[in-house]
Amino acid sequence: MTAVGKLFYIVVMLFLISVLSFAAVHLAPNSFLSGGELNPNMTPEAIAALKAIYGLDKPLLQQYFDWVSHIVRLDFGVSFVSGESVFEEIQKRIGITLSMNAVAMVGVFVLSIYLGIKAALSYGEKSDFFIRQLSLLSFSMPSFYLALLLIIFFSLKLELFPISGLHSIEPKEGIAYYIDMAWHLVLPVFVMIFVSIGSMTIYIRSLTLEILKSDYYFFARSRGLSEKVLLFRYILPNLLPPIVTLLGLSLPGLIGGSVILESIFGIEGMGQLFYQSALARDYPVIMGILMIGAFLTLLGNMIADLLLMKLNPFMQRV
Repeated sequence: MTAVGKLFYIVVMLFLISVLSFAAVHLAPNSFLSGGELNPNMTPEAIAALKAIYGLDKPLLQQYFDWVSHIVRLDFGVSFVSGESVFEEIQKRIGITLSMNAVAMVGVFVLSIYLGIKAALSYGEKSDFFIRQLSLLSFSMPSFYLALLLIIFFSLKLELFPISGLHSIEPKEGIAYYIDMAWHLVLPVFVMIFVSIGSMTIYIRSLTLEILKSDYYFFARSRGLSEKVLLFRYILPNLLPPIVTLLGLSLPGLIGGSVILESIFGIEGMGQLFYQSALARDYPVIMGILMIGAFLTLLGNMIADLLLMKLNPFMQRV
């Protein structure tokens, strides 16, 4: 697929996601302006006035086209709860969410390659058994449960890491500010890496075992090449294309997992904002985060495709 084709694909997918997101949000029961249990003191006149201000008194089709025409200009509207610009609220929080996901993805990439190859090279031995059991534990471990266990043990009992938040009560300056923030993110990032590493490790182990059984690897070993040469010339080059593809597909899971972890650890990121907005039925914020999350996912998949073309030049001619 050419660059123009990829761009057209992203535009079409964003359009479809916008339709589904808009329909799902407006079909949900209750609303911020329903006047029910969420807003018991609002009079019908006040509700009608607010609907007119936010354009919610218009037909749904017109509301959708008005919303799309605004998000093209990065205007996601105004939050029902805070009254601030949705784009500005997301802009304040998206940096920490992207940073956590980027660090987690690098950690998953490096550790899963190491563990998967080590398990395959030590097939049937104790290290292979241990890595497989660890991978199964990772695969079956819910992120929220592991997060609570780590908070109880490392934060409450041992008092090694902060319970929640991004910063200590005492303000830090300079490099100490970023060290303090990194210290607060150790547990949530560890959870993100651990719950994602299991399936990737098992997948890489399986691919490596197939490579070890291949004819070209057998002849390479028969030439007396060292283990290091075999690893970097024959194993890794054949592993990287499928790994990059799998990492691109795992992006939605990482971003979606931020909602749970940021809420548990009290991190003021985009995931926590989405959770709070969902509870408050803050439609503009919910739809803004959905669209930005969808764009980041599609962008990540496109980058994965471009990397795949570099790693496998034959795909450029397909």
